Amino acid sequence: MFKKNKAKAKTNRIDTLIGEQTHINGDLNFTGGLRIDGNITGNITTSGDTTSLLTLSNKGTIEGDVKVPNLVIDGTITGNVYASEHIELASNAKILGNVYYNLLEMTMGAEVNGQMIHVRQQSADEYLNLDHEEVEGTDGFQLEQKVTTD
Repeated sequence: MFKKNKAKAKTNRIDTLIGEQTHINGDLNFTGGLRIDGNITGNITTSGDTTSLLTLSNKGTIEGDVKVPNLVIDGTITGNVYASEHIELASNAKILGNVYYNLLEMTMGAEVNGQMIHVRQQSADEYLNLDHEEVEGTDGFQLEQKVTTD
């Protein structure tokens, strides 16, 4: 009668843990499951795997863009977020940037200070290469989307 949503199939295991007292300064690329309890200053991406999952705890922070298929956010991200499959914003989630998403779950208390832009499901490579640029206008800034295919 009801079909199960296959888009929610994601990894539940944690392959890498970044502890609460850890601060990483630089870009990070991973596959599988990554849990962040510490602080990252840099962009976070995944390599072509649609089941990779990034979990950001309520103690974790990220300063940079995040481009992964699946996210569970309960901490703070300062930067744009690109989730090609699924994003879950828990009650302590705070995003200071734009959110590009396919499927979105948002709990009461979660906060997004930026635009929420729904993007149809595409191949992960096309979606995670989505980018934006700010163009100075007469009355502030306007946002333009552009797709890069590297």
